[in-house]
Amino acid sequence: MKVLVTGGTGFVGAHVARALLARGGVGVRCLARPGGDRSNLDGCDVEIVEGDLLDSASLRAACAGCREVYHCAADYRLFVRRPRDIYAVNVDGARHLLAAATEAGAERIVYTSSVGALGLEPDGRPATETTPVRAAAMVGHYKRSKYAAERVAVEAAAAGAPVVIVNPSTPVGELDVKPTPTGRIIVDFLAGRMPAYVDTGLNLIDVRDVARGHLLAAERGRVGEKYILGHRNVTLIEMLRMLADIAGVEAPRLRLPHWLPIGAAALATGWARLAGGEPRVALDSARMARRRMFFDAGRAVRELGLVQSPIREALGRAVRWFGENGYVRGPRR
Repeated sequence: MKVLVTGGTGFVGAHVARALLARGGVGVRCLARPGGDRSNLDGCDVEIVEGDLLDSASLRAACAGCREVYHCAADYRLFVRRPRDIYAVNVDGARHLLAAATEAGAERIVYTSSVGALGLEPDGRPATETTPVRAAAMVGHYKRSKYAAERVAVEAAAAGAPVVIVNPSTPVGELDVKPTPTGRIIVDFLAGRMPAYVDTGLNLIDVRDVARGHLLAAERGRVGEKYILGHRNVTLIEMLRMLADIAGVEAPRLRLPHWLPIGAAALATGWARLAGGEPRVALDSARMARRRMFFDAGRAVRELGLVQSPIREALGRAVRWFGENGYVRGPRR
């Protein structure tokens, strides 16, 4: 059986490709942009086909003969100079890929959304797949683009496409090559660039469990349904203390009021727009930190059999991988 993974060179997609290879019995094909970094697939017995989410012809060729399609590719940036670019990749790209996979006769399509496309409970309780959500409540272009793309996936399923939607929370682990915004927090902390913290929270999950969750969604998921792939709700300081214990360093003790990093991020983002480059902390990231992003993955555990491995082990692998691959140089100050 042949399967296609888009975004197979990225963080989640590379783990999905590796999970498929470990399962065996399939030929794994990965869609990659020409000239992109493919180091995450080094040593993997995969077929790489070049294409682009905005090139329908390349997507039809990539999907040809594939019984399963995992659409993991996305533009995951919290600072974008041209917002239309992120909507083109995340929304139009999803529409093109789902159409190509359906036309090719795929028996199951797993669309990788995000908990960022879901609603949050006003009282801070963990949100679920059915928590009410409004586009107007989305902070930033990344969240709004994923919200719109998820609507595309829901509509495709309603029209008869065999689409199952997964909403990963915050994966942590190895192979975070860019790195993701959460990976940057880990790198900055290890490099001594986080002397303080804010009162916020997030839901962490081992990236390997996220990958297995994709395969389980293809096998057991109900068409048109959403499944949160998450595990442990932690505050930011709880996460930093775990990292401190793993790395043998001290966690920050100073808690900042939210207005301070928001103001600093606003200045840094404005300067980046004028002078070029990227801000160390994007304004959207600082604004998101005002709410605790807590979620309940109970549906995925019950219906899919989602595995929830210890978060400390995943953070430990992330710390080792970032250190071994040159993201952190020298001792922490």
